[in-house]
Amino acid sequence: MLSKTKKSKIFVLDTNVILHDHTCIYQFQDNDIILPITVLEELDKFKRGNDLINFQAREFTRVLDDIVGDDIFNGGKSLGTGKGKLRIETGKPFSDELKASFREDIPDHRILSIAEYTANAYPKRKTILVSKDINLRMKAKSLGVQAEDYKTDQVTDQNVLDKTVTTFDNFDDGLIDVLYNQGSFAVSDVQENFSPEANECFIFRGSSSSALARYDNKSERIYRVEKKSAYGIKPRNAEQTFSLNMLMDPEVRLIALTGKAGTGKTLLALAAAIEQNRSFEQVLLARPIVALSNRDLGYLPGDASEKINPYMQPLFDNLSVIKHTFNPRSNEYQLIEEMVKEERLNITPLAYIRGRSLSNAFFIIDEAQNLTPHEIKTIITRAGEGTKMVFTGDLQQIDSPYLDMKSNGLAYMTDRMRNQDIFAHINLVKGERSYLAELASNLL
Repeated sequence: MLSKTKKSKIFVLDTNVILHDHTCIYQFQDNDIILPITVLEELDKFKRGNDLINFQAREFTRVLDDIVGDDIFNGGKSLGTGKGKLRIETGKPFSDELKASFREDIPDHRILSIAEYTANAYPKRKTILVSKDINLRMKAKSLGVQAEDYKTDQVTDQNVLDKTVTTFDNFDDGLIDVLYNQGSFAVSDVQENFSPEANECFIFRGSSSSALARYDNKSERIYRVEKKSAYGIKPRNAEQTFSLNMLMDPEVRLIALTGKAGTGKTLLALAAAIEQNRSFEQVLLARPIVALSNRDLGYLPGDASEKINPYMQPLFDNLSVIKHTFNPRSNEYQLIEEMVKEERLNITPLAYIRGRSLSNAFFIIDEAQNLTPHEIKTIITRAGEGTKMVFTGDLQQIDSPYLDMKSNGLAYMTDRMRNQDIFAHINLVKGERSYLAELASNLL
């Protein structure tokens, strides 16, 4: 039994929290955790499959087995030194208020009944339902049960995600001349106590000149960034110029490109990858399939490739844009055809990435805002020697029902990796797809 006098809190976990992070039960310090029996029932439905969500379900089952072993579990089990107890709570009858409010007997309402029962059973302690489902949290609060999102892997500094390129107006024209003539100057020359992050980019504007620049924290110097194209794709603005500079830099091994639709994130990454085809054995492109689960894909006609292709089409579209900047008879056009034919340029779903070791590859992950922090970690840990990874995404267009701007994997990675030598983040602001697309993105 859980102590009724203990000052710590009691957290009741929803299924989606476990599917988001299978190590979640260790993230609540010395507080006690209740796992509704309904959650175990729901996890059974997710254990089979190759997607990352299925992996979370299987791993949590193993974690639970390690904790419990052969012991009887109805009294709760300690999660370790400095941690609380974990207890599985069997189904509880619906209260009159719950029955009057929610007539359906569904898993969410069974979890809610256990949270309500626990709050009443331990009135001296704070009981909190933890769920990624906003609607369930609202239902709990309507019954007087406290409810919260799972916040362990959320970004706390929103400015990290919205950060644009820093612009210095009225900058010293003499220093800009130094950038053009010598290529760099000391970071201390910018201003007193100036402390930029690793690979941070700047726009310097003087009275008669301007320059694009980037900070190198190893040498503690500011270097000029030149406007260069990559495999027929020319940058159209400062952010695209900075992006290509990072994408072409062999020292930067992990890149986050964020920005609204039409800013050129995926196109730039793909063009840079093909431009450097001699430096990498393989170029891989992938994106998460959010709309359908593995079971739903089975109802579509065709083999595995034909089922996946509709969701990979945006990547094929970007490849087509690059190809059509060249004459079909040109060497550049033929190179892309050869890379696809020889599978040196391969478009693949993320579900097949687990267990692989990617050495000397240029790996582009599109729509990364629909990945959880754990999924991002799983992908990055696949990187072998010589591999470069680029994550692109629009933090305003999250399709996953249990992720938001602060809890998605792309935001989490950007926050945790900032100021690392091998990491760079560029937030692209200006849309370049077309005037119509830019207008729609801004007004609709």
